[in-house]
Amino acid sequence: LLENEGIVRTMSSLTTEQLQCWENNEEIKIFREYLRIPSVHPDIDYDECIDFLRRQAATLNLPIEVYEVNPKKPVVIITWQGTDPAATSIILNSHMDVVPVYPEHWTHPPFSAHLDREGRIYARGAQDMKCVGVQYRALKREGVCLKRTLHVLFVPDEETGGVLGMKDFVRTERFRELNCGFALDEGVYFHIS
Repeated sequence: LLENEGIVRTMSSLTTEQLQCWENNEEIKIFREYLRIPSVHPDIDYDECIDFLRRQAATLNLPIEVYEVNPKKPVVIITWQGTDPAATSIILNSHMDVVPVYPEHWTHPPFSAHLDREGRIYARGAQDMKCVGVQYRALKREGVCLKRTLHVLFVPDEETGGVLGMKDFVRTERFRELNCGFALDEGVYFHIS
């Protein structure tokens, strides 16, 4: 079962009215816009992702920082200040890069963010991992106040091991300043010595 706007449904075809509601949902529109950015390896220009993220942070009145840990490998940090800034923070880690696509193997164009009659979105990066970067929007829109500060990180280079992205970033003073008590990621293994 999926829940959206108070409507619980199974994965059967949506009515035209339900599909329009789904298509007009602000978070879904923004998610689909993000999915249409082809941030594909091997030669990624992250500028389009950064511009998109700057616009999103501005609409939510959240500060954004672009930290270039390595040349052309930016880490984007959007911070949602908690009510207890002294408490350790929470990091939601996402990544901007996606693996290459082979359009001939796709039912729908991989960067079309196609929404089907069942409410499924088809696009490269839909699950891995652009979804994490927009999920917090609904909480912010609802006026939820968090005790801990939430840092949403958008990192480069994850699909190639994160060696020039997150791995180097966690060794910086800037990362230590985030005062991280808990980080949620998709399960990437790093050994930091």
